[in-house]
This record gives sequence, structure tokens and C-alpha cells, in this order.
Amino acid sequence: MSTYNYKKETTIKTTFNRNNRRDLGPRINNKILAKNIQVISETGVNLGVMPTAQALQMAIDADMDLVEINANNIPPIAKIMNYGKYKYEQKKKISEARKNQKTNELKEVWIKPFIEENDLKIKMKKVFEFLNEGDKVKISVMTKGSKRVLAIGARSGATTNLFERVIQIIGDKGTIESKSKPDERTRSIIIAPAK
Repeated sequence: MSTYNYKKETTIKTTFNRNNRRDLGPRINNKILAKNIQVISETGVNLGVMPTAQALQMAIDADMDLVEINANNIPPIAKIMNYGKYKYEQKKKISEARKNQKTNELKEVWIKPFIEENDLKIKMKKVFEFLNEGDKVKISVMTKGSKRVLAIGARSGATTNLFERVIQIIGDKGTIESKSKPDERTRSIIIAPAK
């Protein structure tokens, strides 16, 4: 025998709250709530305080939009402008700013403590590519591993010698920003591009 579970339907009443409205940009044309506004013409001339209906009619006659620029001012400030063109120009400015903005990243290159000379040249070539792009480079030396390798590396000072070779190869193409503490298992240096 099958049973059916009757669930009680519930309805949720929602109310519109002006304070919680999403910010969709400035109010334009008929969406302006103030009765009187201070109007600025499309050329930037202050036309003074006037009723919103009169300012809206002026915008319609000029084949433009009435855009509320500062709603917090008393009376609010509105400008007569082509809102579509204004939005397009703002979007274009933001896009250009993003294009021109270069984010510098921290790139990391791992090196073994007993690296061969040719392998080191290849790693350093990659480091120079990152520095030429304007990025900082963290060169890390793998000191963890079997106890025998650590003992040999600690006695011979392999990581210290390796860092000295790396610094010598970099020369004036980069500046050392920081070094890791000698007691850490993974040792590293951070190199910034030369200015």
C-alpha cells in the first residue's frame, strides 16, 4: 500500500522597499522622484532650480535625456545629456583602464640544489623572461628529500653557493627583494625587475 505525503503549500508575501533596490545606475527621465531639481545643460551651464517636469520637457525638446547626477544634494542635481552615449563612453573608459593596468604577479621557479650548469641556464632564461614582463620571481631551492642528500647539501653549502651563482647571473637585471631564513626546509629568494 502506497502512502502520499500531503504538504501544505505556503506563500511568501514580498514587499518592495526602495532602500533595498539594486543600484542600476542614476535615475533618468521619468524615474526622477524629486519635484524640483537643479539643472545643468548639455554644455555644462547651470540653468538653476526648476520643476522636474519643466527640465524633462527641455531634455525632450533637445532630443536628450535628463539624468540625475547627485541625488543626495538638496535639491538633486540633474544634467541634460545623451545617456546612451554617456554609458558607452564610461564603459569604454573602464575597458581602457583595465587594458592599461598591468598586474604584476609573483612567478616561481624551482631549482634542485645540485643542478647542472646547462639546466641552470635554462631556468635562468625563464627567470629573465618573467623579469622582462615586469613580474617578480621567487627562486626556490628544494632542500627537502632523503636525509643523506640534506646532510651532503648542508655540509657543502650547496644552496648558499647556488644562490650566489644565481645572483651573479642576474647581475643588474634584477634586485633581490628578500631571502628566506637559513633554517627553513625550502630556501628561496625573491627578485624584482630592475628599475
